[in-house]
Amino acid sequence: MKKVLEKRKDIAFYIKLYPLPMHTDAARKSKSIMCENSLAMLDDAFARKPIPDPKCDTKVIDENIKLAEKLGIQGTPNLIFPDGKLITGAVDADKIIEAIDKK
Repeated sequence: MKKVLEKRKDIAFYIKLYPLPMHTDAARKSKSIMCENSLAMLDDAFARKPIPDPKCDTKVIDENIKLAEKLGIQGTPNLIFPDGKLITGAVDADKIIEAIDKK
């Protein structure tokens, strides 16, 4: 996403955290990130830095999990476009831009 945003200022991403059960402690970290509404904390999580415990009681992560189940999403990452098109897995920035420009 960062590489896409470096190349194109007219593209926006809406991030929905979807912690997979196989990733130990991902749900707790996701809730902490949501409580703080912090992209910096998300970067820290990907960098395997310590993430503090959640400072709020949020249902957002549970709602994201239910949404993913409803949409048949079982892994990450996924890109869902406004028209409903789904791209699963890690994708090169240029391929994301190409998919957007095809619309």
